[in-house]
Amino acid sequence: MFLEPQALTADTPIGNGRVALVLEYDGREFHGWQQQKSGIRAVQQQLAKAASKVADHDVELVCAGRTDAGVHASYQLVHFDTPSLRTIRSWVMGINTASPFDISIRWAGQCQGDFHARFSAVYRRYRYIIYNNPVRPSIQRGQVSWNFRPLNAENMHQAAQALVGEHDFSAFRAAGCQSHSPIRFVQNISVMRKGDYLVIDVQANAFLHHMVRNIAGALMAVGCQEQVPDWIGQVLATKDRRQAGVTAPPDGLYLVDVGYPAEFGIPQPSCGPAFAEPWFSAKQNRPVSATHIHRKQRPSNCG
Repeated sequence: MFLEPQALTADTPIGNGRVALVLEYDGREFHGWQQQKSGIRAVQQQLAKAASKVADHDVELVCAGRTDAGVHASYQLVHFDTPSLRTIRSWVMGINTASPFDISIRWAGQCQGDFHARFSAVYRRYRYIIYNNPVRPSIQRGQVSWNFRPLNAENMHQAAQALVGEHDFSAFRAAGCQSHSPIRFVQNISVMRKGDYLVIDVQANAFLHHMVRNIAGALMAVGCQEQVPDWIGQVLATKDRRQAGVTAPPDGLYLVDVGYPAEFGIPQPSCGPAFAEPWFSAKQNRPVSATHIHRKQRPSNCG
C-alpha cells in the first residue's frame, strides 16, 4: 500500500497530542463517511467508536475528504486529538480489533506542527473503475461500476482533457453541494482500458459534491458515442448541471491518495485499489506532485 514499508513498532509511544491514521474501507455497507442519525451506518461513526476504545475516551475524527454512500477508499487519512499515549502497533492493531471488517487501519503516526487532515491537504486523487462487458459482474458487485455498452476509452480520454486546469465546475456539481465556490483545479485526468475494465484517474486540489461521479457519467456518454468528445468542454462552459447528464453510480469510485507537504511526514501510497494496482506502471501508481497549491482556508474556530 505504501511506497516505503511502514513498521508497526511497539516501542515508541505516540499521542498526547494529535494522531493521524491512514485507513482503507469498503464503502458498500456504509452511508458515506459522515456520521448520520442513530442506526444509520457511517464510516466516521464506526471508526470513532473503535478509536475511543483504544484511547479510553471519546475521540472526534476529522477526515481528509468525506466520501458518499457506497464510495470506497484505499487511502483515507484522519486525525484526532488525545491525551493518551499508545505505541504505533497498539493504535493500529487495537483500532482494527475494535472495528468492523470493512474498515482497516494501515498506519498511525504523531502529527507534526499544525497538521490538519483536511486543511493541510494539497490534493485529492480518485479512481473510478468501470467493468465494460455485456454481462453484469457478480463477485465484484459494488466494487466496480458496470456499463454494458462498448466504451471507447480513447475518446473518453480525449474528452476529459478539457477539464484540466482551473475552472468553474458548476456543470459537474451536485445540487446539494455546500462548497462556497465551484472553482477547482484539475491537475490531471486520464482514461485507460485494461481488458474489460476502464479506469478514470483524476487528481485535483479538491472536489465538489458528486464531481467525480458526474464527470464519469458524462465521459461514459462520450464513450458509448451518445456524445462527441468536444461535448465535455461545451458542458463545462455552460456551468449548468442539467447539461452534463446522469450521475454515475458510487460503485467503483475509490479515494486513492491525499497529498500533504513533505514536512508533515505522512507516508505516500502506491495508489490502489489493490486489485487494480497491477494494471498500472509503478510510475502511474506513484503520487503526482501538486502543481497548483491552493489549500483550503482554515476557519477561525477550526480544531
